[in-house]
Amino acid sequence: MRKFAIAAAAAIAFGATAAEADVVKVGVIGPFSGPFAIQGKNFKAGIDAYIAEHGNKIGDNTVEIVYRDVPQADPAQSKALAQELVVKEKVQYLAGFYFTPDAMAVTPLLKQANVPMVVMNAATSSIVAKSPYVVRVSFTTWQTSTPIAQVALDLGVKKVITVVSDYGPGVDAENAFKAAFTKAGGEVVQAIRMPLSTNDFSPIMQRVKDSGAQGVFAFLPSGPTTLGFMKAYADNGLGKAGVRLFAPGDLTQESDLPALGEAAAGALTTFHYALSHDSDENRRFVENARKAIGNPAELSFPSVGAYDGMHVIYRMIEATGGRQDAEKAVEAVKGLSWESPRGPVSIDPESRHITQNIYLREVARAEDGSYYNKEIRTFEKQGDPGLAAQ
Repeated sequence: MRKFAIAAAAAIAFGATAAEADVVKVGVIGPFSGPFAIQGKNFKAGIDAYIAEHGNKIGDNTVEIVYRDVPQADPAQSKALAQELVVKEKVQYLAGFYFTPDAMAVTPLLKQANVPMVVMNAATSSIVAKSPYVVRVSFTTWQTSTPIAQVALDLGVKKVITVVSDYGPGVDAENAFKAAFTKAGGEVVQAIRMPLSTNDFSPIMQRVKDSGAQGVFAFLPSGPTTLGFMKAYADNGLGKAGVRLFAPGDLTQESDLPALGEAAAGALTTFHYALSHDSDENRRFVENARKAIGNPAELSFPSVGAYDGMHVIYRMIEATGGRQDAEKAVEAVKGLSWESPRGPVSIDPESRHITQNIYLREVARAEDGSYYNKEIRTFEKQGDPGLAAQ
């Protein structure tokens, strides 16, 4: 391991001036196996959909995607795989990163490696501040959690209990909601932080009942935990007891809705994307991404982050002519704007974070009996409030 580390460091330090290449490699790190494998499948579906629409050639260069698997949050493994991609595979771009700790672990490598990082999901605000070579095309939990505070107040809910997973994005979500809710006159009566490993939510639901809150704000990383939390909320009768649920859209991702069914009906979330978004760009994207993922029911929000991430990487490759120049690549996309499947978006030139609409969605029942996230309100051109709170 020590020899590998020395070799990696030497290659990063002295091998970062690659000449123009016929093949430009993009290394994508994400969960392609294990409990979060569906999110990795969504990364690949979004990437495949973009390539299906735009081809894999940029000028004289061919784009090649190299995937590496981190089944669940594992910063050490993520960093080791990033080193391998840079040193052995000679990738010019790193992308993916479903989990915040994995993205954070890789940022110290970027400058010496002369490689930009395009974050397709990880949602802690401070990631973009860790290196000038990070660009985010996903969202942050501050960005998606802040608007739901106003929604709760508009519905007459003045007392809320917050329940979040105890890691970076969960803490961000708690702080974002609390800041917006209390500033507008609401009260957070209690704050609960759960270990990421929590899978029995009944004791949590009892604490929510006992708190006397009119509503609960919740955040958990999308996947098996959100499914379990939503089922526990329904099974413990909180909705029937009049305790409203408010959350960012991770809790009602489309791939979970068939399993949740009626338990999720009427749930209100704020998020940057819904598969039902009404635009030609989105309809084309969803058609191609569903073909790519194989099982249409598995398509969910990480796919659009990957799709837009490829749009940014393609612009970077164009700007550099296929040469390895991280600074020039990142500079080229500052201020970039385009029409995404999620709506109009742009890269803020100062923060390198995405500015986008955030939508209030309600879980509704379609004519065929399936459930979907229906957009019912738009919060336009939202930046990241979390950056100002750093």
